[in-house]
Amino acid sequence: MFKVVEWKKNTCVMIDQRLLPTKEVYNTYKDYKGVAKAIKDMVVRGAPAIGVAAAMGCAIGALDIKAKDFDEFSKKFAKVCDHLAGTRPTAVNLFWAIERMKGVAEANKGLTIAKLKQRLVKEAKDIHDDDIEINKKMGRNGAKLLKKDWTILTHCNAGALATAGYGTALGVIRAASEAGKNVKVFADETRPFLQGARLTAWELKEDNIPVTLITDNMAAHMMQKGMIDAVVVGTDRMASNGDVANKIGTYGVAILARYHKIPFYVAGPTSTIDMDMKDGSGIPIEERKTREVTHIGGKRMAPEGIDVLNPAFDVTPAKLVNAIITEKGVVTAPYKAGFKKLFAKK
Repeated sequence: MFKVVEWKKNTCVMIDQRLLPTKEVYNTYKDYKGVAKAIKDMVVRGAPAIGVAAAMGCAIGALDIKAKDFDEFSKKFAKVCDHLAGTRPTAVNLFWAIERMKGVAEANKGLTIAKLKQRLVKEAKDIHDDDIEINKKMGRNGAKLLKKDWTILTHCNAGALATAGYGTALGVIRAASEAGKNVKVFADETRPFLQGARLTAWELKEDNIPVTLITDNMAAHMMQKGMIDAVVVGTDRMASNGDVANKIGTYGVAILARYHKIPFYVAGPTSTIDMDMKDGSGIPIEERKTREVTHIGGKRMAPEGIDVLNPAFDVTPAKLVNAIITEKGVVTAPYKAGFKKLFAKK
């Protein structure tokens, strides 16, 4: 099994997802600014994976700090954290992981600086390992919603490549496959970055799960023909009311699913739930470089001199979501009350 993000000898090693599926290249990052640039440039992507990478970036940054006492260390560590937090605005796991690292630093300020650094390294590793276990629990919870021989549509990539391993939406599909449900997948290409075509299709093929690639604008036709039984997607941030932010195009898929009476499921760890966010209107939407839209594989596909918009995410209203799958259980509307029950669980 390929490694998405890994801690090796005080460095962060990541598979370069920009080069998949034609090349499997692993990059090694020895300083936190390199990790930050990798997050910003989408070497690593997917909310949980971004969170893990950020935690490792914090740990690498901490190792390089020269400080005589905790106060001096804390000020320098805050700069490391702020730099990493400035990479991508939508995925809440980024900020969750950074806050967790800052909390560990504060809770262990009585240690020597050397021991504190090692404690932060351990926390980054724990966040990585926890993420894999969380995804497996989520997968088992979600697999119960899928019936035998169903065909699932998924949008973007919410698989092992979007996490520390196993996946959120694809974790649900993997768990259903492992349970012998013989599920099949339609992966839409997910313009403009083609995560579905490049990453999801590659992952499923590697796992011998039947996958058919379609373009984004084929989903309605496939639903009309009765070829899709359910939709399972991931999420980069969930508001407290159940509105979900995910890769641009998810909202359209949700509308299509509702019209065709197809269940629309969202899979995400509880770390993706932002209880401070009242609804989806407050979720910041990242605007990415126009070149992602005008070029494919480095080749210009659109005329020069035109205006281009490239929002990376959209928000699907909670009323279009049949259920939200987490590692602590499956939640249905009303979501705010359901989320509160989840967080009450140990």
